[in-house]
Amino acid sequence: MRRHRVCMVCDFFYPRLGGVEMHIWSLSQCLLRRGHRVVVITHGYDNRKGVRYMTNGLKVYYVPLVPVVDGDCMPTACAFFPIFRQILIRERITLVHGHQASSVMSHEAILFAKTMGYRVAYTDHSLFGFADAASIHLNKLMKFTMCSVDHAICVSNTCRENLVVRATLPPEKISTIPNAIDPSKFTPDPSARFPKGTINVVIMSRLVYRKGIDLVAPVVKIMCERYPNLHFIIGGDGPKRLLLEEMREKSQLHDRVEILGAVPHARVRSVLVRGHIFLNCSLTESFCIAILEAASCGLFVVSTAVGGVPEVLPGPMIKFAEPTVEDLTDALSDAIPLARKAVPSEFHAKVRDMYSWADVAERTERAYERALKAPPPSLVRRFQSKKPSIAHSGWV
Repeated sequence: MRRHRVCMVCDFFYPRLGGVEMHIWSLSQCLLRRGHRVVVITHGYDNRKGVRYMTNGLKVYYVPLVPVVDGDCMPTACAFFPIFRQILIRERITLVHGHQASSVMSHEAILFAKTMGYRVAYTDHSLFGFADAASIHLNKLMKFTMCSVDHAICVSNTCRENLVVRATLPPEKISTIPNAIDPSKFTPDPSARFPKGTINVVIMSRLVYRKGIDLVAPVVKIMCERYPNLHFIIGGDGPKRLLLEEMREKSQLHDRVEILGAVPHARVRSVLVRGHIFLNCSLTESFCIAILEAASCGLFVVSTAVGGVPEVLPGPMIKFAEPTVEDLTDALSDAIPLARKAVPSEFHAKVRDMYSWADVAERTERAYERALKAPPPSLVRRFQSKKPSIAHSGWV
C-alpha cells in the first residue's frame, strides 16, 4: 500500500485530553509507525504556539488562532487560508483529514483543501440531534462542508447512520472504524482495590450535563442508602461538580463518596483498578472509550444504552440501563453479584483481542485509498452540490 503524507486538522488536540484528542494522537502514532508522514494542525494553547515535535517525530503546528468557546475558534472566513496553504505545500501533503463536526478549523480546512485540489477525509466522533437550535445550525453547516469530502469515517454504526441523515451523504462514502485503547496501559490489578471490604463503583468522566451527571447524584444517594458496603469514587471535573458535592454534603456521605476532581490521563488506571464496577450515565455517546479502559482494567460495566454504546462490549461484560434513575439503580443492583464473579484477567484479554490502534490504522489506510480513488467532482458540480445546503452561501 502506498505511503501517504497526511495532515490532521482539528481544534481539539494536546494539551487538552479527551476522546477526540486521544484518537488523533493514537492514530497519528500508528500511521507514523507504518511508514506514513503525519502532521497535525490545531490552534495555540496558552504557551504552546508555533511548531512542536512530539513522540516518534509527530509534527504539530499550533497556529495563532484564539479559541473562544469550549476550545473552538471563531470562523476566520479566509484568514486561516494563507498559513494552511503554506503548511500543506511545505509538508508536501497528499491528503487532509479533518476531525469532529464541532471543530471550526476542521470545516475550514476541508473547504480550503478541496479548493486547492487535495483529497479530503473526515472522521465524525459525536452524535447530534435534529430538534434544538444548535443542532439545526450545525447540521446545515455539515451539509455545506460534507459535500466536499471524498470519504468519511464514523466511530460506530449508530454514528454512521446519524451522519448519513445529518449530512445527506451516500452511505457508501462512509466507513465505520471504532476507537481503540492501548491495553498495555490499562492492566488489571485486583490487589489495588481500595477501600477493602466494600464494592467500589468508579465514575470517570467530565462532569457535564451530557455525561448524565444529573442522574449520577440521585443514583449515588439511593444506592448508598440501599447498600451500606458500597463506595463511590468519582473522577473528573466540570460545571456539575457542585451538584455532586451538594448531594454528598446533604446526605452526609463524605466517608463513602470520593470526588477526586480532574485526573491526569497518566493516573486514570490507578483510579480504575481501585474499583469493581464502572458506571457510565451518558445521555448521548457515539463511542465511549472510558468503558473500554475500565473493562481492560477488569471492571464490570454498567452503562446507559444510548447511541453507539451497545456496540462497544459483549453482553457478559456490561449491564445496560435506560437513562433514568430507577433503571440505573436497578442495573447497578443487578451488577453487584456479577462484579464479584468477574475475572479481571479475562476481561482484559477480551478487550485486548477486540481493540487495537494498529487495526484502526490499517482500516484507516484503506479509507484513505478510497478517498484517493474517488473521482474528483468538477467545479460546476461542487457549486451545484453546495447551493441547496445553504441558500445564500451555496455559491460563496
